[in-house]
Amino acid sequence: MYLLYDLLLILAGLGLIPYYLLRGLKYGKSRRGIRDRLGLYAAGHLAPLDGRKVIWVHAVSVGETRAAVPLLEGLRRAHPDHAIVLSNVTETGHAIAAELDCVDLCLFFPFDISVVIRRVLGRIRPELIVLVETEIWPNFVRLAHRRGIPVALVNGRISDRSYPRYKRFRLLLRPILDCIELYAMQTELDAERIHDLGAGRDRIGVSGNLKFDMGSPVFETGETDLFRTLLGLAPEQVLLVAGSTHDGEEELLVQAYRSCLETNPGFRLMLVPRHPERTPEVAGMITQSGLQTRLRSQCEGLPLDAETILIGDTLGEMLKFYDLADIVFVGGSLVPVGGHNILEASLLQKPVLFGPHMNNFREISRLVLFARGGRQVNDLSDLVRVLNEMLAHPEQRERMGRAGKALLDRHAGATDRSLELLSVLLERRG
Repeated sequence: MYLLYDLLLILAGLGLIPYYLLRGLKYGKSRRGIRDRLGLYAAGHLAPLDGRKVIWVHAVSVGETRAAVPLLEGLRRAHPDHAIVLSNVTETGHAIAAELDCVDLCLFFPFDISVVIRRVLGRIRPELIVLVETEIWPNFVRLAHRRGIPVALVNGRISDRSYPRYKRFRLLLRPILDCIELYAMQTELDAERIHDLGAGRDRIGVSGNLKFDMGSPVFETGETDLFRTLLGLAPEQVLLVAGSTHDGEEELLVQAYRSCLETNPGFRLMLVPRHPERTPEVAGMITQSGLQTRLRSQCEGLPLDAETILIGDTLGEMLKFYDLADIVFVGGSLVPVGGHNILEASLLQKPVLFGPHMNNFREISRLVLFARGGRQVNDLSDLVRVLNEMLAHPEQRERMGRAGKALLDRHAGATDRSLELLSVLLERRG
């Protein structure tokens, strides 16, 4: 089975490597990304690990990386002599990881091919591997277990969408799940689902959601004002930042923007595509609609008029964009993607809007709605109605922002519970 899996990955790699090279050229990291993924590290690249025990944390992309930050900081405090490695799959996640002071080494996650994984585990020699959310790579987990390296899954979740798919492959999953020594799941439902898929009940705990423990970034008033000036925003203008948008959503947001402008001339819109490489596509759509665009990377402080829409085309600045916003819309939710993390807006005390497709964040969206920290819209007309209401009532926006932050404060604690569970594994290893 694993030989067949390797062969399929090798065949896929024949197409993926050119893809990563092209994407890497865009972000200036082509050689580095491919070398990491093949486990061919440049001389001295692993020097921060020399002579030290290693904890390896893997977080696939931006959301998982940000959620893992309190855990990484907790691991640093609890195990100051260990080197902490953080790996990612996406360039955007890697860009966030590279800015973290609590991490000794950032890597792109290697291709899950046996020969590559053996090479990487032999070079890094981790004492503990921590997978954030349900990021289970068969060869990585299996070969780590074979070397006696404990593997833990934290902030685990099984979404409504993925659960039926996993169940179809339950017989294949079970031996892989047996290689994981700890499952710290977000909810009781997630715990029941992972047990149903084959994880031993004695290895499963419920720790809560790490996303509720995200630390609020500190933006100085002067820094925020300078950034706002750079983008061309006047103090009286009200900004909607639509983050992590997908194909099909930007068109709806532009239509809603034009409708709201009729009664709110001071309204402005910033679109931040989930995948920055879609920027030319989004800009072309805006131009075809009769409006103009301004890229964040090319802003020079020119006044932002109603005919111009900002596009966030840079990496690692989403929270800065949200900090500028008066209203936040989180994408992947007006189209059937499953949604993205809406708690980042609540973290900055911003009112958050999202669409009906939130199956990947069903519990979080339910809590935010119950706390009145956000609003759910069903379609374009609903979005226009809610935006007009919020634009007319700034006190409502402020009240929702405070409610969202209070929700985060009430549900904090998953980091400490996860650290307690992980410490047991490290004690056994020691």
